[in-house]
Amino acid sequence: MPVEFLSDEQAARFGCYHADPSPEQLSQFFYLSPADQAFLATRRRPANKLGCGVQLCTLRFLGTFLPDPLQVPDVVVQTVAGQLGVPAEALAAYRTRPNTWYAHQALLVAHLGYTPFDARQGFRLTRWLYAQVLTSTVRPSVLFDWTTAHLVAQRVVLPGVSLLARLIARVRERTGRLLYRHLAARLTPAQQAALEALLTVAPGERLTPLERLRTPPTRVSAPALVAALRRVDEIRALGVSTVPVADLPEAQLVRLARYGQVAWAQTLLRMGDERRRATLLVCVQALERTATDDVLDLFDSLLTTLALRGESTRRQQRLRSLKDLDQAALLLQRAVQVLLDEAVPTEQVRRQVLDQLGEERLRAAVATVESLASPDDDDPLAEALSRSYATVRRFLPALLTGLTFDGTPAAGPLLEAWRFLQQQEAGGRGRPKWTVAPRTVVPPSWRRRVFPAPGEVSPQAYTLCVVQRLHHALRRRDVFVAVSERYADPRAELLRGAAWDAVRDAVVRALDRSLDPGVELAALQQRVQAAYAEVSENLAQNTALQLVQQDGQLAVELRAVPAQSESEQLADLRAQLTACLPQVDVAALLLEVEAFTGFASAFTHVADGQPATADLPLSVCAVLLAQACNVGLKTVARADVPALTPARLLWVQQHYLRVETLTAANARLVDAQAQLPLAQAWGGGDVASADGLRFVVPVRTVHAGWNRKYFPGQRGVTYYNFTSDQFTGFHGIVVPGTLRDSLFILAGLLEQQTSLDPREIMADTHGYSDVVFGLFALLGYRFSPRLADLADQRFWRLRKQDDYGPLNDLGRHVVNAQLIHDHWEDMLRLAGSLKLGKVKATAVMRTLQRAGSLSGLGRAVAEFGRLEKTLYLLAYVQDETYRRRILVQLNRGEGRHAVARAVFHGKKGELRQRYREGMEDQLGALGLVVNALVLWNTRYLQHALEHWQETNGAVDPADIARLSPLLHEHVNMLGRYDFTLPDRIAAGEMRPLRDPANWEERLAEFP
Repeated sequence: MPVEFLSDEQAARFGCYHADPSPEQLSQFFYLSPADQAFLATRRRPANKLGCGVQLCTLRFLGTFLPDPLQVPDVVVQTVAGQLGVPAEALAAYRTRPNTWYAHQALLVAHLGYTPFDARQGFRLTRWLYAQVLTSTVRPSVLFDWTTAHLVAQRVVLPGVSLLARLIARVRERTGRLLYRHLAARLTPAQQAALEALLTVAPGERLTPLERLRTPPTRVSAPALVAALRRVDEIRALGVSTVPVADLPEAQLVRLARYGQVAWAQTLLRMGDERRRATLLVCVQALERTATDDVLDLFDSLLTTLALRGESTRRQQRLRSLKDLDQAALLLQRAVQVLLDEAVPTEQVRRQVLDQLGEERLRAAVATVESLASPDDDDPLAEALSRSYATVRRFLPALLTGLTFDGTPAAGPLLEAWRFLQQQEAGGRGRPKWTVAPRTVVPPSWRRRVFPAPGEVSPQAYTLCVVQRLHHALRRRDVFVAVSERYADPRAELLRGAAWDAVRDAVVRALDRSLDPGVELAALQQRVQAAYAEVSENLAQNTALQLVQQDGQLAVELRAVPAQSESEQLADLRAQLTACLPQVDVAALLLEVEAFTGFASAFTHVADGQPATADLPLSVCAVLLAQACNVGLKTVARADVPALTPARLLWVQQHYLRVETLTAANARLVDAQAQLPLAQAWGGGDVASADGLRFVVPVRTVHAGWNRKYFPGQRGVTYYNFTSDQFTGFHGIVVPGTLRDSLFILAGLLEQQTSLDPREIMADTHGYSDVVFGLFALLGYRFSPRLADLADQRFWRLRKQDDYGPLNDLGRHVVNAQLIHDHWEDMLRLAGSLKLGKVKATAVMRTLQRAGSLSGLGRAVAEFGRLEKTLYLLAYVQDETYRRRILVQLNRGEGRHAVARAVFHGKKGELRQRYREGMEDQLGALGLVVNALVLWNTRYLQHALEHWQETNGAVDPADIARLSPLLHEHVNMLGRYDFTLPDRIAAGEMRPLRDPANWEERLAEFP
């Protein structure tokens, strides 16, 4: 039974003083109450009195007794002796009679109301451990800490470290065996045989069926989509999709599926029968969901590619035909001039036009205009897609039969049209005629193509129209697939019925809202009136703001925020502190940060509970560096170092590097940064910004998209990351292509797992929408974007009759307050579902973005968001300090991007991962290494600043607040990766600062 999950440090820290108690701890745990004084007064000898008092405080502080009660810090002895009025030297005599120690311990347990850890307490703890293991996915070392905290809270004397470790390991092992038995028992013999066959390599094949099914598609093409649908069919053919597992602990199933996704077939074959079959069952069910996601991702990418390709062809043809169109237009212009010439009698107009221009030429010109000119309601994308029918036909039959789509009531016409296409594809005598095809699904932009004449239907155009509408509906999640991770129905996860009733009051209190919409609307009305009044009163003094007429309407113009001046003292301080930073290799920097944060311990084996590996931090740092610098494992591998051999690094990358471990390790760095006084001078962690970092992806993948601006002629992804006001990145999301930022901005706040709690977030224009404003306000966040089109923004009001003075015409638009009133509880239910993590923010944003789904809820959120946006706009145009704060925070995010670009220098800065998981892992490693560099810089800047203040006096806090740790010139990232660290640095000692005045030393750095 493996119990080696505890690190040496964690085992050494258990049940002992690893450092002197802090003053706060001394006052909390080492204060002797009058009852304690009376109890200890019954001890006659000073040694017994002091020794018993030390053991009393030790039990209260550690939750257990020491094997040697005298192994306590001197400050503890001095504190207890001072309260008892006995000399501290008397404790030495307490060592002579061990029997007295144990007698005192029994008395102390009764005096403090503790309970010894006996068989009864062991049974209670085991039952508690079963509940924790069944409902969480924490690693064993974290569960060990939870267990000690639980026992201390229950006032149970802690047992030995080995006993607790063995108990946790036993519970986890039994829970796993029970889960394996339950899952395996639900399989029929045929299902068992089908799963076992996944691990056998067929004759003439190179890979096992499991490995082949675990490999996602990479090529964006119609044949690739057909192959992806065939892959889903193969997974379903195993016959285990309907095996019920919903009643089993979800956390355990997630962990089991994760292991089945990465384990080698040989490893699975060595498992016991029950465990192997259970792992394969859960893995296959998870594979069906992810394979369905791959199909829909591929469908989305393919339709987007076809539309862009068709649009490019359309533009080229348009340019080639422009000369013909011009000639035809000029000829028709001459005809119209004759028509408009009043000197020509009306009865002679036609004859004169025909005589001058010729009937054949005029008919040819009309035909040219009809063929080349586009109507106003014509959709360019529809025209572009209409050229791709042959490509669509290659995958359409498989798509019609391969996936089952459901949808909202608004998607009813689309699903009816989709069923019509399925009937057409099925053929047979019962196939309906094209003339009875559902027409509601056809928008005006397609009608000219789909219905070329009364009573006629173009099968090709109708098919393409339905496919395009399906594409758009999937993006909005109006249409969804039940067996899917990312394309499932987000509405199904919302709190409803009894579940909502049970948490409604708690959610309302947490959101600081009222269930009465009248109360909320009245408060909002007061805020809007006060904001308009404040801007109106200060209009004369606000020289940056101007009210102008634009297209006959009042609009605002705002002068750009002037650059903030920089004093000579600040420039000198920044230059001197930067020059003091030691030169360091990025490999050594990463090892040093690991030494004083221990972030590598957050990387656990994917199977969990595995024995600790020797020199794992060294291997983890090397893998992180290879990923973050984009240089590959071969560059950092060393055949003479066991922890750095290529095989070891590949094994660590496959089994330790994943989103969960990267998130946990990154949280440690963010938390360490937040504790530094210099970082606290920059901000309290309550403000953040969000922006995207773009990467070209030159390899074949379905998880990259086109963008002419950022990836000219190539595909790419966006790493949408979130930067705190302390310069740390606390979350990141990989986005294919350049999807609108507003889809992801809320997810960064709700899904991040650090100790920071940002309440205000800044973003660029792409992160803005009315729905974002509404959801941010409902959840208690403040959204502060930098809008590029301020003059085009609408200012809203609640009541039409309100008078806002000079701003009355500006705020001329009235929100639908009744819609907010009618949907108020649904809005709170949506916010509560997001707050409690019942539904993904990204999925909700897709459904609400167009403010037309969820039976009016989306429109209500948008109406509420318009008022919140108005409050933001009024504050934005009123307060220059507010505008500057937004600009400063956005600049911090852009500065982090510059550092990330410098780190991610290998392979021309291109991301060469084919699969989404690989992209998330590599960019997660990049974010972690950048955070490590920022933390290292902050630590040494603080050290240099303290040295500066000792020699040059106090520094203006305003200057300190304008320092930045986004520096990398002193960090060598090229050429050599030496993973060695001097013992004194590994022990926590800092490197010596450079002397800015020593020019010989500085010149030596640049040979």
